[in-house]
Parts: sequence; structure tokens; C-alpha cells
Amino acid sequence: MKKANSSFPTESPRRILLLKGYSAGVGDLLRSSVAWRALHGKFPQAQLHLWFLTQDPGSPSEQIIARHHLLAGFHVSDKRTRGLEGWKKLLRDAKEIARQLRPDLIVDFEPNGLRTSLLALLMGRWARAATIGIAQNPGRSFFYTQSSPSTKIYAAKNGMTIPLEYCERDFVALAALGIERRGAAIELKETDEGRAFRVRLHEELGGENARPLLGLNIGCGTPDATVKRPDLGLLAGLVGELQRRHGFAVVLTGAQYEREINREFISRLHAAGPVVDLAGRTDMLELTGAIAACQLFISSDSGPYHMAVALRVPTLAIFKFPNPPHYHRHAWVECLVAPDAKSLPATLEAAERLLKIAPPPLPA
Repeated sequence: MKKANSSFPTESPRRILLLKGYSAGVGDLLRSSVAWRALHGKFPQAQLHLWFLTQDPGSPSEQIIARHHLLAGFHVSDKRTRGLEGWKKLLRDAKEIARQLRPDLIVDFEPNGLRTSLLALLMGRWARAATIGIAQNPGRSFFYTQSSPSTKIYAAKNGMTIPLEYCERDFVALAALGIERRGAAIELKETDEGRAFRVRLHEELGGENARPLLGLNIGCGTPDATVKRPDLGLLAGLVGELQRRHGFAVVLTGAQYEREINREFISRLHAAGPVVDLAGRTDMLELTGAIAACQLFISSDSGPYHMAVALRVPTLAIFKFPNPPHYHRHAWVECLVAPDAKSLPATLEAAERLLKIAPPPLPA
């Protein structure tokens, strides 16, 4: 790692630009909120601006991230164009962002590839900003003012295995600034649109006399994700028993294209109370309210799972197969591998534990 010198301007940066180029999934983006909180802790007066390079511009997750309480700005660039034309477009975007923000610190969170390394180098020169990155490969440190060791070295130093848990990955770069995660969780606040939707949802279910709400996101509706979808027989048994024990009304979330799987679930459920299917009825901003309204949220490994964790709603995440990098390890979260209906007793026990949890509030 390059050593900081007396002129390295990281004592009190005013504007920090964050470079990310990973998936546009809401969970993938929300995982970075742990790093954003840590940066605010280190530099409380600094504004954070995220520049996200994506192959899926216009993703619904952008609604949430553009309004995230830890970010002062959010910029999206389409990286699907290859070759010289693609580079020209990214360079135009980089020059404009550097001109508008005038960052004094740039953090490249990507461990591999030339794209963000070169953009960090050029923007650092244009804005006269310090740059931080990961010395993942020989020679990569020369793109940055200061760099952290590789992911492999970071993992070994901290007693971790590779692949790293997703939230931990951003702290490889932040190690160059001496910033540690210290067990912090992802964050999300209910939006104004979410609060308004929550009020309407309670009114739909009986107003002041409404039952407590149990949220369920079956999800995994895209072809590449169906392998992660929990067994419907397991979900029907779990939700039906929790309804009988606690008098829940059930709120099903999902995208428009997940309405069919929700209907199939309802046909299997021996409901002991109201069931409301919200598939296709909420955008991402309103979904924050639908999730926040729930006493317990059950989900597959999908975006609403991460949103519930970030909102501090007691969350039971059901995995078809082990996937430790996707787990959240906090008191209000249970991640269980439950491949079929034989796992019903374990999921019921986990749900009952979570119903006794009072999650901590979001940091101020």
C-alpha cells in the first residue's frame, strides 16, 4: 500500500466521489450503504456522490439509490457501448462529473479491470483530487494516490474467506483510509411515498383495527433467479401456521411479472386471515412503506430481502442452497437454508425468534 504523505488531502475532504460498476440490483447497491455510513463516520462534513457504471441503465433500483439519505448525489452511466465509442462516452461523463462536483477525494471500489482505474486517474488529475483504489494486481497501485492491499491480503489479515461477504468487499478499498466495517449493517429509510402507501395499506386492511402484517416476497421471477425461489409448499405451511398463531394479515410483494407465482402461492395457502397481493402495485419508493408496515418480513434471496434488512424490519431470508456471501448477520435477521417442506419446523422456530426481536434504530 502506498503511504500517505503530508500533502495527501484526506483529513477533511468536502466532496467524495465513489466509483462502482457492479450489478444494478437493489440489494447489490444497498450493500454499499455500509461503506457510505463508514465514510460519514470518518468524514462527517463530507458529501458523498456515487457514480454508478451499469449495463442496465434505468433499473428500478435507481429510484431508491437516488434518494438515499447517505448520498448527496447519484450519477449513472451506461457502460454497454464497447470499444472507442464506449470510452468516449464515459470520458465525456467523467469530465462533466469532475467539472460539476470538483471532488477532492475519489474512491474506486472495483478490485479489477482498467475502466474505473483509468477514470479515477483522469478525474483525479482534472479535479486535482486524491484517489483511492485497490492494488489487486501488479501495477494497479500506480493509478491511485494511495491504495489498499489486494482482496486476498485483506481477507487473510481479517481472518475472512474468499469470496468475501458482499458488504465487506467495499472495505477492501477503504482499508487505504484505515476505515473498518465493525459489524455495521446496510441502511435504508422509508420514503415519503412509502409512508403514504403504508397508510393506504392499513386503511385497506381495516384502519385502526387492522391486524398485524406479515410480509412475504417470493420473488426470483426472472429466468436466471428461479433456481433461488423457495419451495411454495414450505412457504404456504410457514405463512399459514404464523397466521393461525398470531392473526396476521399477509402482504405479498413482487413485481408485475411475479403476479402468477403469487397467485399460485395463494392457491396453496390455507389462509387464516386476509391476504393482499401487491405484485405490480408498488414502485420501489412505495415498497419501502409496504415492508416497513410489517412485523415480520419473509423473503427469498432478492431485492426486498435486502430492503427489509436495511429498514430494520425483522427478516427471515430463505435460501434454497448455501450462499454465505449473501447473508446478513444481525440480530434482526435469520438466514436459513431451507430447500423443501421438510424445513418447516426450522423456519417456524426462526420466525418465532424474530417476532421477539426489537431491531435497533438506524444511526442518526
